[in-house]
Amino acid sequence: MDFAWDEASDALRAEVRAFLDEHLSSDLENRMYQTGVSHDESFARALGAKNWIGPEWAREGFEPFDAFGVHVLIDELTKADAPIYLTSTSMMVARVIEAVGSQELRADILPKVVRGEVTIALGMSEPEAGSDVAAVRTRARPAQGGWVIDGQKMFTTNGHIADYVFLLARTDPESERHRGLTTFLVPLHTEGFEAQAVFTVSGERTNITFYSEMFLEDRWRISEVGAGWSSLMLALQDEHSAAFSSHLHRLLDRAEAWAAEPGPDGTAPIEREEAQRRLIRAAADLEVSQLLEVRSTWMESTGEVPVAEGPMGKLYGTESVVRHSEALTALVGPDALRSRLDPSALEGGLIEHSLRYSLGMTIYGGTSEIQRNIIAQRRCGLPRP
Repeated sequence: MDFAWDEASDALRAEVRAFLDEHLSSDLENRMYQTGVSHDESFARALGAKNWIGPEWAREGFEPFDAFGVHVLIDELTKADAPIYLTSTSMMVARVIEAVGSQELRADILPKVVRGEVTIALGMSEPEAGSDVAAVRTRARPAQGGWVIDGQKMFTTNGHIADYVFLLARTDPESERHRGLTTFLVPLHTEGFEAQAVFTVSGERTNITFYSEMFLEDRWRISEVGAGWSSLMLALQDEHSAAFSSHLHRLLDRAEAWAAEPGPDGTAPIEREEAQRRLIRAAADLEVSQLLEVRSTWMESTGEVPVAEGPMGKLYGTESVVRHSEALTALVGPDALRSRLDPSALEGGLIEHSLRYSLGMTIYGGTSEIQRNIIAQRRCGLPRP
């Protein structure tokens, strides 16, 4: 079996790398690190000009990408740690709007998203619910011509700069769990909205967002009333199938570069057996992670939905990043803990940043426990715990 990519994929990788050389400057990288915000308006619009925000969609003047083209594009952008988080969440919501939103919303929002002109953050998790998204307390009660929303959300990353939030709210006060929920697109200039900064251990800025007696016209409702859970699942499917292995690829590249440099005694660390073992283990897990992700891509290319395979890739990829961030940091030693802003930082501080960033990766997009439950139920046919 030949696992090599075809010529078209290799050509696309080269094109993306040339784009990054032009648009991802060191100043932009430093600004993202210092602010904890992985978004840049100029970069987003440059992506939109290439039709690289929603490349699988038909758009005049562009040939839509197949599933493998989308995979290659996201893989290369993620390896470079490009500022694509907000454009990615925007596209996640755009797909939901395309599937279940009104004609008015589709016509107004979708073209702007793919051009990089409009951004959408995610308002799902709540402070007391954690990863249990169905434990929603934010309420939306009917009012003349629309809804009045009260509640708060946690981890609304980029909620302070986005144009909209994709909001999951409970519209039936007597309902429980995933019943009685509805999804909305909330313009963030609406009176009654507030975002307060929260910084994670990785340095990323996320937000607690508050909705206080906010009136929202019904035209901003995405799902049918009470049918929000199924529309939410469309968005979460995208989160589960992201290119998590790319983070490990970036870390391994930097660790190998460090190991190849001779030390004070003239011997390169890679000549030591322990260094070889740790690098080989990381490389093996990277290969497995990449193959799991490509399997999901192949399923999508044949019209199958990777309901369990996406979570498999997410679970294995993120836990591999955690495991090898710790192992490779220990291999390098105390010098690995110098951060990016330290001029003497090894490999631009990426090893230190990978260690901190990895701690949240098994939480984003659903915890490892949730991924295991999905795999057990959807692929193994086991009952709910």
